[in-house]
Amino acid sequence: MTGFEGAQAFPIDIDGKALNIGIVVGQFNQDIGEAMLDVCYNELLRLGVAAENIAIASVPGALEAPITLQRFADSGRFDALIALGAVIRGDTYHFEIVSNESAAGITAVQLDTGVPIANGILTCDTVQQVTQRIEQKATDCAQVAVQMARLMDAIDEG
Repeated sequence: MTGFEGAQAFPIDIDGKALNIGIVVGQFNQDIGEAMLDVCYNELLRLGVAAENIAIASVPGALEAPITLQRFADSGRFDALIALGAVIRGDTYHFEIVSNESAAGITAVQLDTGVPIANGILTCDTVQQVTQRIEQKATDCAQVAVQMARLMDAIDEG
């Protein structure tokens, strides 16, 4: 950033060393959740997060993710959290309910607890759309979790 001389700038930091990350993965559309978990986990390792500092919880689906994320956040053990899974449009209004409520729940948890959450629950019209997004979204979630954990630490340290 240039042109902001004198302002306090918080640099982007994606060093995962010594961070504790919790991952919640939905098992509805299980193959998708597992593929996302594999990519995300490996990216966390690449960023320096130790395997023993990663906790993984499986939940039935997207609507169960927020309460599990909240329990993780309330434990005080995690610097950041990640939600993974997929909601694929069907023939009923249920898609909108699950998509909207899971996203709202995830947002509420991070605002209520102060623990950042990377939302990787894909909401797509087709399985093809989901499969095209698995790798990028899962990679992004790992990077976002680490970056936000570091940013929150930097802000707290002033």
